[in-house]
Amino acid sequence: MAWLAATPKPPEGSRRAERWEKAPATTKRSRAETMGKKAAESAMPPNPMPHVIERFIEMGMVEAAGMGTVPLGWQTIAAWSQMTGVRLCPWEARTIRRLSVEYLAEGRRAEAETCPPPWKAPVSQADVDAERAALERLLG
Repeated sequence: MAWLAATPKPPEGSRRAERWEKAPATTKRSRAETMGKKAAESAMPPNPMPHVIERFIEMGMVEAAGMGTVPLGWQTIAAWSQMTGVRLCPWEARTIRRLSVEYLAEGRRAEAETCPPPWKAPVSQADVDAERAALERLLG
């Protein structure tokens, strides 16, 4: 979710980065906005725990703090549980807290234009070699 919600930025120091910084905020789009809703939904991996994810989203995924956003705090998770009357199992509370930490970290990583989706397997050296060989065959 964080990868899709991120607004990719060009590499720092590049000419595109200079133009991007000067561009109005209304022209800067997240990956989900760029892809379109259906494509963004189809890009997501399977969700084995929909109820936990629904609760995580309802809690807000992250919290506002003095200098930006921070992961959901234990007090926020406990307050949500108390106010909604939904008793969370300890593993659910820990999972929601961990999801919040990872959501925030992935959101920051995903600001890089070249950041791959987190659910994709890392590129191996064999993949790189195969792509290079294919390009050499094509380009000569």
